[in-house]
Amino acid sequence: SQNGLNDNQQANQTQSPAQPKQNPYQRTHSQTHAAPTQEQWKQYHSAWQEYYQKYYERYYVGQVHEANKTIQQQASEEINKRTADLQAALEKERERNSQVQDQGLTQADAMDELRNSLRGKVKNQASKVAKSRHFKPILAAVIVMMVIGFLQYNRAIFATVSAYISPGKSSPESIVVSSNAPVEVGPENKIIIPKTNVEAPVHYGVGNDHDSQMKAMETGTAHFAIPGANSVPGQIGNTVVAGHSSNDVFASGAYKFVFVQNEKLDAGDVIYMHYNGIRYTYTITKKEVVMPTQVDKLTYQTDKPVLTLISCVPLGTAEKRLLITAEQVSPSPSEAKPQSDNSDTASAEGASIPGTEPTVLERLFGA
Repeated sequence: SQNGLNDNQQANQTQSPAQPKQNPYQRTHSQTHAAPTQEQWKQYHSAWQEYYQKYYERYYVGQVHEANKTIQQQASEEINKRTADLQAALEKERERNSQVQDQGLTQADAMDELRNSLRGKVKNQASKVAKSRHFKPILAAVIVMMVIGFLQYNRAIFATVSAYISPGKSSPESIVVSSNAPVEVGPENKIIIPKTNVEAPVHYGVGNDHDSQMKAMETGTAHFAIPGANSVPGQIGNTVVAGHSSNDVFASGAYKFVFVQNEKLDAGDVIYMHYNGIRYTYTITKKEVVMPTQVDKLTYQTDKPVLTLISCVPLGTAEKRLLITAEQVSPSPSEAKPQSDNSDTASAEGASIPGTEPTVLERLFGA
């Protein structure tokens, strides 16, 4: 066998010519392909861009789908939870109603029980307060202050209420605008103010001092006649009529608030005066607020028959006076007679415009 192997090696060497030895680290390269063109590079980049675009589209669509799925799942869980809570509350309410019915209690009974419980607590607290040694002195002081306040300021309270209540009882047949011709009426001397629904007697021939005026105003309104302003309806000059806008609730008379709404009167409003069987019609021309001592606001020269109403302002006080001035329109002012010389009219020196009676405290301690 060894001889056979040697024979084969010799045969191979005889058949293959000797070849030069080659370096395995050296390579030769021959260019077999041409370089890509610009168009091919564009197609290459376009293909990759399309690939990435579709990849990210699929990625984001998947993310949105997962987010929606999560939100829907959370909403479903919340709805289920709230439904369960509501069912539990309803079941609890049914059990409570069942217990109430088992006990024989109705809703009205439950409310009565609650009221009784509250009353018990209030009585308990009131009992504790009443047992306090400071309670009675404080309560007595509060009551005294309330009584004093009512005695002093009751007219302000009642005047404010009366300002929204019709103080008079004027009849519809009296509230008719008359023509310039004289209109005969009843013998009662009265004043009628349609806007404020006032109908009250007017007393003439009373003194212009405070006591006489207050006495006359207990049963109506009073003619306040002073030198320079002592005319009567139908005469040239100023006819002055005073009435209460607010007076003490303990004062006598039923006309304590007869002029309480005089502040609502405006220019153009109508006033009727019945005097000696004739109705005289006046229209308001002016409103003015003056001090009680400004008597000169009533005494002025005029060639017309004029009417002035006096009341106190602000309501509930006698601090100032409201003067409502009106001029006669019927019968015709041209037919008015000259003012008569009333020699019995008291002097206006030192006089003041009528106001209100003193309060109970003012009578006790001096006005």
